[in-house]
Amino acid sequence: MIKIIKRLLSILYAFFVKRKVLEYGENLHVNKYSKVSPKTKLGSNVNFNGIKIYGCGEVVIGNNFHSGNQCLIISEIHNYDNGSAVPYDSSYIEKPILIEDNVWIGDRVIILGGSIIREGSIIQAGSVVVGEIPYCAIAGGHPAKVFKYRDKDHYESLNNKGQTH
Repeated sequence: MIKIIKRLLSILYAFFVKRKVLEYGENLHVNKYSKVSPKTKLGSNVNFNGIKIYGCGEVVIGNNFHSGNQCLIISEIHNYDNGSAVPYDSSYIEKPILIEDNVWIGDRVIILGGSIIREGSIIQAGSVVVGEIPYCAIAGGHPAKVFKYRDKDHYESLNNKGQTH
């Protein structure tokens, strides 16, 4: 009975995400309540587990994306430098975010505007991404720094065979 309820909730959560995003691919899985911005573009086989995407900047998420619990993506910042008031005014600055194919982000990861996470990367739980994470990197911390790389030959072999999850 619990599995049936979880499945029905997942279908409902996916329905709400699909209604809000700009575009989405096949096999969208939304396992926990998630929020997205209207400027979000999703690839195929995207898996959300309680992500929240805020802001007016474009967010592009590639194919085979997996998120942990309680992740946050913010694609705008307050106008604190050139605004009409301090500490900031009521305007925002858009900062796009790109997450390429086969990226996995752990629980409670925060991705800030202007960030790029390249294909095959993994972001450690609790990290804050600001800037660019290279191809097949494993990064963590605040700000997230690369501390290791995946076995690129193995990754490419599986990816070329279409063995994705």
